[in-house]
Amino acid sequence: MVKHYLLASDFDQTLSFNDSGVVLSELIGFHGFHDKVKGLAEINLVQQGAELSYLILHDPDFRRVRREHLVETGKRIRLKHDVALFARALENLADGYKFHFNVISAAPQEIIQSALEGIVPPDHIFGTRFRYKESGEVDSIIRASAGWGKITVLEELRASLGISHDQIIYMGDGSSDLPVMMHVNQYDGLTIAVSEAKFISRVAKRTVLSDNAMSVLVPVLEKVMHWDSAKIRRFFASNGLTLLEWEKVRTDMLTIQDSAEPIAAAPAS
Repeated sequence: MVKHYLLASDFDQTLSFNDSGVVLSELIGFHGFHDKVKGLAEINLVQQGAELSYLILHDPDFRRVRREHLVETGKRIRLKHDVALFARALENLADGYKFHFNVISAAPQEIIQSALEGIVPPDHIFGTRFRYKESGEVDSIIRASAGWGKITVLEELRASLGISHDQIIYMGDGSSDLPVMMHVNQYDGLTIAVSEAKFISRVAKRTVLSDNAMSVLVPVLEKVMHWDSAKIRRFFASNGLTLLEWEKVRTDMLTIQDSAEPIAAAPAS
């Protein structure tokens, strides 16, 4: 009997090194993307991951963006090492397991599909979808997979696969992934952070730091398939990779300051 799992991933800085907004800005000759994003922080669109879509719709500097710009941006995205190998490995990871790999991101759909062409099927990619005018200008958003919207997409995929919540694996890198990670955690799924961002690493059950996409298979192989480190190393070797460094670190992060008034220590029992 085959056990099915839904493995869903964010895109920007999870499967890639780049931020789609930065690459698109450079393409259209605009160099103040981060300043624009900073200004949007006050209305919380940054936390949802929807800042680029908002700018494309409402900002004069981004109104020139057309579909072809988004496709070209995707071609310029630097993917993490071995993303294609990661996608192939998931297809036949082990007997008795089937992993359904999908990408759920607030980035424009055209960017993600272009970047992952030949790696992830288009119908497994759920980004922000735009409606276009006849002139080619973006008219409106059809659907955005941002913030809580990611949960909606995730639940639709889960229902279509007919699997339970504890058979969901989600990986992401930033604050826009917090709602979906908390949702997955609530139902005993596996969440993986691929950055040390303060809030995400506290919520995710595992954190993996690497420039290689294959690295996120380590917690999957450990937690889902219960492989030991020796078997995991052999698996990587069978795929032509060597785990040169594998540091399992637990870090306590503390901020300590002087108290307003000294408090007497409790007597030792």
